[in-house]
Order: sequence, then structure tokens, then C-alpha cells
Amino acid sequence: MSNDLHHGSCHCGAVKFEVRTALSPAARCNCSLCRRKGALMSPPFAAAELKIVQGEEALTLYQFNTKVARHYFCKHCGIYPFHQTRKDPLLWRVNIGCLDGVDPYSFAAGVNDGASLSTVNLEDA
Repeated sequence: MSNDLHHGSCHCGAVKFEVRTALSPAARCNCSLCRRKGALMSPPFAAAELKIVQGEEALTLYQFNTKVARHYFCKHCGIYPFHQTRKDPLLWRVNIGCLDGVDPYSFAAGVNDGASLSTVNLEDA
């Protein structure tokens, strides 16, 4: 699939962004955080392909375990729009459910084994 330009936002609209990425193959992750948030993610893309158009100050950062991945959430509505990956910190993924005009339920999705990248067991967290 091509790397098309997509527009997206969090639920409340405080955070708006543009991203140039393919949407397929879409994936979920089985790490302790992603398993709980259940988001469908785009394939990885370079950081330069993501532009925050509005609301950078509304983003809050969450890190855990190895503290390499950088998960961003809107501090007003709690939605996760994108994150910097742990496997390769030069790459990012976007929450497909945050993209305008894209139905996340129309994608088949694989599962990334993020749980195997953990250095401590957080399954009981």
C-alpha cells in the first residue's frame, strides 16, 4: 500500500496531526500496555513523516519497562494517537483509529510480539 498523507486527531480534537504512511499491514501488539489499549497500529514509519499540526502541549508521554518506546496520549481525552517504537526508536506508528475517514475495523491485523522485548514481567501489572 502507498504512503498516503492522512489527517488525524485525538477524540476531543485538542491534538491534530498529519502522517504519511501506509496503513497495511496493520498490527496490534501483545506487550502489557498495547494489550490493554487494544489499538490498531500502522506499519512503522520515519519520524519525519509525522507532523503535529495542533496541540503538542496537550500530549503527555508514558514510558515503562525499558523506557525506550515513547507512547503519547492526549491529556484531555486520554486517546493514544501515536508512539515511537521500542524495537527501533527511529520509527513511529500511528493509531489507525485516530485517522480521519479510515475504518480500523476494515483491516486484517497481525500481532507484534512486543511482550518478548520486555526486560521485566509486567503481565501482573
